[in-house]
Amino acid sequence: MSSSQTTNKPQTSARLTKEAEKHWNTDYPLLRPKDAATLIILDRSTPSQPRLLMGRRHMRHKFMPGLYVFPGGRVDRGDGRVPASQELNPVVEAKLLKDMKRGPRPSRARALVLAAIRETYEEAGLLIGSAVDPAPSMPADWFEFGARGILPDLSSFRLLARAITPPRRNRRFDTRFFIVDASAISARLESGTGPSGELEDLHWLTIPEALNLKLPGITIQILEDLEERMRIDPDLSPDHPAPYYYWRPSGMIRDEI
Repeated sequence: MSSSQTTNKPQTSARLTKEAEKHWNTDYPLLRPKDAATLIILDRSTPSQPRLLMGRRHMRHKFMPGLYVFPGGRVDRGDGRVPASQELNPVVEAKLLKDMKRGPRPSRARALVLAAIRETYEEAGLLIGSAVDPAPSMPADWFEFGARGILPDLSSFRLLARAITPPRRNRRFDTRFFIVDASAISARLESGTGPSGELEDLHWLTIPEALNLKLPGITIQILEDLEERMRIDPDLSPDHPAPYYYWRPSGMIRDEI
């Protein structure tokens, strides 16, 4: 991250700052953001109309109930120790290590991607990885992967963006938004949804269709970032800069990593 890149895009900053202020509540304590990961799965079988998977958060959620989001969630303690068939691209790993709070550690970088894979299974019933033989021994949260002989494959994941929830919210996350092609899906639960039930009304949508849904402010921005990334970097190079959104007293800052 370069200090020379901390110049805001006026429209982006204005909209994100307005959204942050709308939900500001001084009764909430200053929480430390928790590591989280979100996955944008791109189905480019129709090149002119790529689609991505989104679902509606259950109304019982205290954080963003009823809004449409990508699969994802908080990193669990054991995510970094889950085996993988292939590891992170070194350039992507380096991006994840930049400005990592409480010290950069490769195990935390891979845990972020593994959390995105696990949450996508739990919320959408999709198993992303590679078939292996013999079937791997996996932790309890990853039982279905082991039962189907699938190991997560981290090599094709790309970092699209990073965003830290502004202060004075009831939840705060330091979220990395990853992209992976739909061809990375090795298996799907027959139910068409995930076992957690956290996401409802799952759909594969074009970006214009997604932008017509009820979305969090940051998700709108991420969709616009995705559209721009695909326009100028259709091959999704690991070297391409990723926007990094975080809060300062002056408002929302857009940096790059």
